[in-house]
Parts: sequence; structure tokens; C-alpha cells
Amino acid sequence: MPEPANPNPDHIGADRSLESLMAAYQAGDAAAGDELFRRVSQPLYRFMAIHSGDRRHADDLLQDLWLRVHRARNTYRPGEPVLPWLYAIARFVKVDAYRKRRSERFEESLPDGFEPAAAPPIRDNNLPEIGQLLETLPESQREVILMLKVSGLSLEEVAKATASSVGSVKQKAHRAYEKLRATLRQGRQTS
Repeated sequence: MPEPANPNPDHIGADRSLESLMAAYQAGDAAAGDELFRRVSQPLYRFMAIHSGDRRHADDLLQDLWLRVHRARNTYRPGEPVLPWLYAIARFVKVDAYRKRRSERFEESLPDGFEPAAAPPIRDNNLPEIGQLLETLPESQREVILMLKVSGLSLEEVAKATASSVGSVKQKAHRAYEKLRATLRQGRQTS
């Protein structure tokens, strides 16, 4: 006997896979697009926020991501996992924003003789925040850790999203873990 439909509108499409939502959105179903947006925006926002360091900038990046997803929705291959496809687009958005910000900084000129003062390091006896720890990693390792541990993607999904092999993803993750362990050990020794 089929299950009755859930009358709660907050759970419309909750039983549909992301892949079926994306395929329906691709075919012009706006409600499926809205449901897809609702279900994956939070992890994508976290992915953007970790890299931007500024909540407003992360909001802008997420908005840009969804504009690009809308424009590129015809490139999604039905039946393929959606999350790697979305994270690949998110990577491009992030890289483009970084390049734009970097070029804007080069275009700005400072008054002659101006040297910005370096902020003193903040030290306390607590463990560093995760954002600070992740900043110690190279970009490619940080990205892999965020996708694996924060967003919960599988090794295969991260490999697709980063256009890498599974072995490369494993290697980046292993190196990141080793660097994080070393950073934490060093922090304990200096405290």
C-alpha cells in the first residue's frame, strides 16, 4: 500500500533525491529547483564562508553560485551525483572571486610610505578555532577537508568535484591531517 503524501509543506520533496530534484529543475520544474536550493544551500554556504572570512562576502558567493547553477543547469548529466557537480561550480565561484579581489587589491594604491601594521597574534591557552587551523593548510588540502568533513561528501564525490583521482584526494586529506596534527602539537608546546 502506498504511503500517504506528507501534508507538511516544509517537507515537500524531502523524499526525493537531489539527483531527481536536479533533473526536474533541469526540465523546468521551479518547485524542484526551490527544494534543491533549500536542501543544499546551508552546506554550500559553509563551504563559501570558510574561505571568505566575511559573512556578507559568503552570501554574495552563494548568490553567484546559484546564478551559475541556473545558467549551467543544462550541463548536469541526469543520474550523476549532484553534490560533486555543485561543489565544482562552487570552486570556480570561489577561485573567480579570489582572483577578482586580488586584482582589485593590486589596482588600489596606498599613500607613499604607508606600512600597515601587523595585528599582534592572539594567544590563549585554548585550542585554536577550526578556521584558524584550516588556514594553515594549502588551499587544495583545505578544500578537500571541507568537502569531506564539513560537507560530508564521499571520496568519489570530492574527486569528481575537484577533477582529481580518488587517490589524489586521499593523499591531500592524509597530508592535511598530518599538518593539522603537527600544528596542534606545536600549539600545545608553545602554550
